[in-house]
Amino acid sequence: MNDMEFVTLPGVDTPVSRICFGTWSIGGWMWGHGSDPDEGLKTILKAYEMGINFLDTAPCYGLGASEELVGRAIKEIGRDNVVLATKFGLQWDEKGDITRNCSPERMRQEIEDSLRRLHTDHLDLYNVHWPDPLMPFDDTARMMEDLRQQGKIRAIGVSNFDPTQMKQFSLGGTINSSQVQYNIFERDIEKDVLPYQRENHIFTVLYSTLCRGMLGGRMKEDTIFSGDDMRLRDPKWQMPRYKQYISAVNQIDAYAKAHFGRDVNQLSTRWVLDQPGCDVVIWGAKNRQQLECVPGMIGWKMTAEDIAAINQIVDDTVTDPATPEYLLPPDRNGNTHC
Repeated sequence: MNDMEFVTLPGVDTPVSRICFGTWSIGGWMWGHGSDPDEGLKTILKAYEMGINFLDTAPCYGLGASEELVGRAIKEIGRDNVVLATKFGLQWDEKGDITRNCSPERMRQEIEDSLRRLHTDHLDLYNVHWPDPLMPFDDTARMMEDLRQQGKIRAIGVSNFDPTQMKQFSLGGTINSSQVQYNIFERDIEKDVLPYQRENHIFTVLYSTLCRGMLGGRMKEDTIFSGDDMRLRDPKWQMPRYKQYISAVNQIDAYAKAHFGRDVNQLSTRWVLDQPGCDVVIWGAKNRQQLECVPGMIGWKMTAEDIAAINQIVDDTVTDPATPEYLLPPDRNGNTHC
């Protein structure tokens, strides 16, 4: 795919694709059932063939499985041909329960484990996965700056940080990139996070572009989830609220088809890409078929009027919106706050 859009990530020499391949789901964790590793590998390779050179992963995705898959893919693609991002700061126990931990000991362990699983001697972007209130943010920044001086990482990123947390982090080091959740249904970061990042020239990566699949166009009112699927505890999927969201999706899909000849998932991704200060969106896929819609996301733009029309559909239809706090893992003391 020759018309992929690229941008510059501070601290990294190689231009990165504005569609970043996200590897959460191919790890087979929190999406209802396991994934096929061989198909996952083929999906990463297919994404690269389509022009996607930016890969996002994390140790906790599949408890190491996603990083290992990405490492296998990199061996075939070639390390110099991809921009590689992973994270640290989440630990798991023998039961697979996740807690936040950005202690120095945890970071030293995680960086070495990630480099080993990914078959590389450096990471292009290293992200703090979630703010750890038990560790001063500026101390975490200083540790990451040490990793940069050692040549183990090139760019420093935070994920799920608010402006106050970023300000404290910045006392100890530079924030090159910030990864935050953003989609048509979840726009809270427009109030403070996006303006702060624009003002401070922080590269912005957006995840959950399709709101955990809600904006994918395949959900129905009778859709059933199973196993460890996180949507079982997501208030958006509970009636009668869920019916409002599905109605909004159907209206957005009709708008996408009528105005652009696209589907709701393509318009929803473009909606994020066309917001001021939004540099890259993470697109997750478990199989090659899920990548078929990617070409329809790039090479065109929405106007301010189009974006306003979509926002109005949501405001008029989703009268009882739900926030995504349920995603926050507890800290080591069991507290679920930042």
